[in-house]
Amino acid sequence: MPDAPFPGLKLFITGPTYIRPEVRAAAAWPEFGHRDAENAKRFRPIFEDLAAIADLPQDYKTILFLGSGSTAMEAAIRSLVAADETVLHVSVGAFGDMWHKISLENGKNAALLAFEPGRAADVASIEAAMDEHKPAVVAITHNETSTGVANDVVALCRAVKARGALPIVDGVSIFGGAPTGIRESGCAMYCTATQKSLGLHAGFGIGFVSPEAVDKAKHVTARGHASDILSHLGRAAKFQTQSTPNGALGNQMFVQLEYIVKEEGIAARFARHEAMRDMALDFVAAEPGLAAFAQEGFRSPTVTTAVAPEGTSFADLKDVKETMRAKGYLFDPGYAKLNEDLEAAGKRPIFRIGHMGDISPDMLRGFLDALGEALAGR
Repeated sequence: MPDAPFPGLKLFITGPTYIRPEVRAAAAWPEFGHRDAENAKRFRPIFEDLAAIADLPQDYKTILFLGSGSTAMEAAIRSLVAADETVLHVSVGAFGDMWHKISLENGKNAALLAFEPGRAADVASIEAAMDEHKPAVVAITHNETSTGVANDVVALCRAVKARGALPIVDGVSIFGGAPTGIRESGCAMYCTATQKSLGLHAGFGIGFVSPEAVDKAKHVTARGHASDILSHLGRAAKFQTQSTPNGALGNQMFVQLEYIVKEEGIAARFARHEAMRDMALDFVAAEPGLAAFAQEGFRSPTVTTAVAPEGTSFADLKDVKETMRAKGYLFDPGYAKLNEDLEAAGKRPIFRIGHMGDISPDMLRGFLDALGEALAGR
């Protein structure tokens, strides 16, 4: 096999993420028929391990959508919001805004409750917005990748349910790095994907759906085909996908999820992510001129955001990216639109430190040491 013609950068962005060599190698395993008994050898453990990582109640169903996290998020909208209903989007950043855009693009009556970037959503504001808009469904971001905010998804979902609406959750950048809260929150659908904290390539959106969601979908028309959660359930019951999956990713997913559940351990994985969050925050606190961006008490275990030093522009952070590239790292200079908006408002830009998936504390320490040098030499 020829050597790869591309540099082997260590990814400390917010996805795609670092993939272990054992997982990379599994992509070369034999192909298989997705309706054959060989499929179940791979996908039955995949479905079971996903349920274990999610701490999924027995009556919830797992669906694998061909695509990404946004595929699952669109399915939640298409399947659970009827034509005469309103969906309220609670946004704490760019990906909450994107979910609202998905609803509008699907012709839904969609209201938006937007919080200042860096701030978490709160129950009182959601209750007030629900009283105003009377939504049937409320869409909540568990972990906002653009700002590093991790919402208290259990408290928010419970508040939504108390007012008679269905809560749906975007957990794309946190699933596999922290508890989902599905059991405690009772959310109708939790959406996530493979390419973030699970430490895999992109290719599957993942949906965990409640009995309440399944019943609601039966009363919603124009659910589409690939976005119809009901059309997936029969195949999912056989540990299959609705249509032909990426077999290489299926092989990789089998290896990785078995590792997470049976070797590293779910609790240990979550604890590692918390430890890396604390390492990143300690770095931010110690580095001259930096400040944590996300609201205290709501800082993500998978991505840390930092306000750049006074006098540092977004363009300067892009220069830091190139300095870090020369050191063998891929650095994230921040979500572009957010930084453009911050600078237009006379505020300092932010950068992101992705520490999700199979990044280890030792790997993170090496990255932070190199980043400290890059910032000092700017």
